[in-house]
Amino acid sequence: MQNEKSGRLDKFFAGKGFYIVLALCVIVIGISAYSLAVKAGQNASDGLNPGMSVSQPSVPPQQSAQPDMSTQPPQPVGVQDEDVIAAGTWTQDDVWQEPETWKWPVSGEIERKYTVDALAYDVTMADWRTHDGVDILAQQGEVVIAAADGTVESVKQDDLYGTTVVIDHGAGIKTTYSNLAETPTVAQGDKVKCGDVIGSVGKTALCEIGQGSHMHFAMSKDGASVDPMNYLPE
Repeated sequence: MQNEKSGRLDKFFAGKGFYIVLALCVIVIGISAYSLAVKAGQNASDGLNPGMSVSQPSVPPQQSAQPDMSTQPPQPVGVQDEDVIAAGTWTQDDVWQEPETWKWPVSGEIERKYTVDALAYDVTMADWRTHDGVDILAQQGEVVIAAADGTVESVKQDDLYGTTVVIDHGAGIKTTYSNLAETPTVAQGDKVKCGDVIGSVGKTALCEIGQGSHMHFAMSKDGASVDPMNYLPE
């Protein structure tokens, strides 16, 4: 019986059985090769060599630097605590107040009035135009005084109005004295009191040379022209 089975196996391997076993071996080898190729591809995509295991060291996240709010900023050198004025602590006394006392810069009648809303005839220019100040009749050489306390903002030679002094009185108010003699008695930056002499009446205003001897006096509030008669005493 045993010899009979052995004979059948010999016949099987001698026939088609040999090829079937060979095919199975080829399939097994192919599957193994494919499996190895897949693993090698995965390792390559991870940037690792097959069979190596690399662990990344844990790096603690960087902490953003926070300012130390417990410390105060350094005090500027030479500045004392009492010199520092906190915001919102200004009082009325800290604001430069509008002058309470005004004086006429020269004594005399008004030759030409202030008019900016209507045109007035100009004898020198021979046309109709506005006039942003008042022309006060005064003899050439008569002294001109500051109409109120203030600081001399500028002393200049204007092409039309001649020698001109501008005084800043604070609170947005400025006075302008034109047609003065060529050399005033004040300079830019001088502090003046109401009634201080600033110059004398001249004949330097070419745009008003056709009029009588006078001084051109103008005023402004926050940069806009205003009528000096609203400030000068009656």
